[in-house]
Amino acid sequence: MTSPAPAPVKKVPIHLQSAQNRLYIKRGHVVNHDGMQQADVYIEDGTVRYVGSGADFVVPGGCRTIDATGKLVIPGGIDPHTHFQLEFGGTVSVDDFYKGTKAAVAGGTTTILDFVLPKKGESLLEAYDAWRVRADPKVVCDYGLHVGITWWSKSVRDEMKILCQERGVNSFKCFMAYKGLYQLNDSELYEVFETCKELGAVAMVHAENGDIIAKNVTKLLADGVTGPEGHELSRTEEVEAEAVNRACVIAHQTKTPLYVTRVTSKLAAEQLSQAKRRGLVVYGETLASSLGCTLTNVKPPNALVYYTTSPPIRKDPETPRHLLKFLALDDLQTTGSDNCTFNRNQKELGLKDFSKIPNGVNGVEDRMSVVWEKGVQTGLIDPQRFVAITSTNSAKIFNLYPRKGRIAPGSDADLVVWDPKAVRTISASTHHQACDFNIFEGMKCHGVPEFVIVRGRVCVENDLIRVAEGQGTFLETPVYPSFVYDAINGVKHEETSDEKHARNGLQNLDFHQKSSGHDLDIPDPYALPDKYIPGPALSVISGDSQISTPHSARGHRPDGTKNMQESTFSISEELDKSENRSCIRVRAPPGGKSSGFW
Repeated sequence: MTSPAPAPVKKVPIHLQSAQNRLYIKRGHVVNHDGMQQADVYIEDGTVRYVGSGADFVVPGGCRTIDATGKLVIPGGIDPHTHFQLEFGGTVSVDDFYKGTKAAVAGGTTTILDFVLPKKGESLLEAYDAWRVRADPKVVCDYGLHVGITWWSKSVRDEMKILCQERGVNSFKCFMAYKGLYQLNDSELYEVFETCKELGAVAMVHAENGDIIAKNVTKLLADGVTGPEGHELSRTEEVEAEAVNRACVIAHQTKTPLYVTRVTSKLAAEQLSQAKRRGLVVYGETLASSLGCTLTNVKPPNALVYYTTSPPIRKDPETPRHLLKFLALDDLQTTGSDNCTFNRNQKELGLKDFSKIPNGVNGVEDRMSVVWEKGVQTGLIDPQRFVAITSTNSAKIFNLYPRKGRIAPGSDADLVVWDPKAVRTISASTHHQACDFNIFEGMKCHGVPEFVIVRGRVCVENDLIRVAEGQGTFLETPVYPSFVYDAINGVKHEETSDEKHARNGLQNLDFHQKSSGHDLDIPDPYALPDKYIPGPALSVISGDSQISTPHSARGHRPDGTKNMQESTFSISEELDKSENRSCIRVRAPPGGKSSGFW
């Protein structure tokens, strides 16, 4: 009897084996969700070690330097909603975990959260294991997993507990649509939400009224409406909004935190806004596709097949502006891609029967640029809010913060040197995704990732991307995220002055004004307030603690002095317990003098 062949050894390219473990980014504008400052950033062994003035820092020898003058240095994007290599509608999405995460990194996203979707009756644990087998050897950036609850029984409840306690999962998605495939009834939703609350998890929903949609589909097909235009007709805005409201009511009854995925309409977002004002702990996600597209000008009509996703991209040309308003006012908190790509021939399987169109569009690569173009470039949000809705809020909700979603000592070195004035044109001919079309084709976007750094590795440099399959790792998302459960338990956190500033002066914006074809006359969105220039080193942060605000006077900021002789320099984090504060100690080489604490 022959023994099985040994598993192949994964070979990492030389350029990644020898990738520098020390990186110094100088003269950039560091942007977090709660503040901006001119600062230098030092990275060692995949971790941010120092953020502060170059005048106070000695750059070690053997360290690569990136000059970020005139650029923003932002946390790497976190896409909370992807579907790579997903079986749906009798076919499989074409972006697998390698191509999908490579495209994500190319666009400035350095962490993704994908969805395990068990078949009805399938073990959640077996489905989870299958997703790990697909993803672990291929991902080029870190990833986490949500798990779908597509059917309900005691065994599902038991497996949810195991997933939370042993497998690093803290979020479960229920479907209120896809009748006969994934949809749960209200009683089952109630029990899933209760279980999430008991486990310290976040309940998620795809909110559409699946019973009404099923009736509408049958009626439209019987009336001869078979083309792709029937998709949106079968699932109108009020069908989405009703489900959002119902999910909020059920979550409130069970006192469970709720995250509503892929909000695509003004009516649905208004339901979330009203729920928040009634004191419910609810979070909302909208998508790059709904911010960057409408169906108004899609021609010929059959081309609608390529834009089919659920809930649908809407026809109303004002929808993107409305959704951006809700993002700016914190009624919506995150932006995802819901990346689930199919090629033209796969989409055209449902050309003569809209109910058979595989649902899903691209977006993981273009999400960051689309949100910048539609939000920051038009003056509706500022760079701080951009960081919040593309990265930080997802990190907080799913308990990855401040490891992810922040640039501060101790955080993972996932960051982007973002050129806010560079312009690129989105096209399927140049994107890194596997699909053969792009719903944003021809869109000009201001805001381009010049460098993308994943765990300290420079993976994107200008237009060159260098990654290896499997260089990313699985992220456990611990239960009881404090950002979510403090709100459930009535613990209030004071909003900082910088977070208030990040509301962008919205009282001066008229959201009822119709969009024109002309650019808005707005102030330079890249200008920094005087109080941010320059600043001392930031403290090492712990938990969700606030970061110190730099406040030095304006002036030319010296570069860090470079030590060309010594290459054994390291920075370690220590806690000065006598003063109950975090700090950074610089260790000098043997025989040298320590620079002490900042």
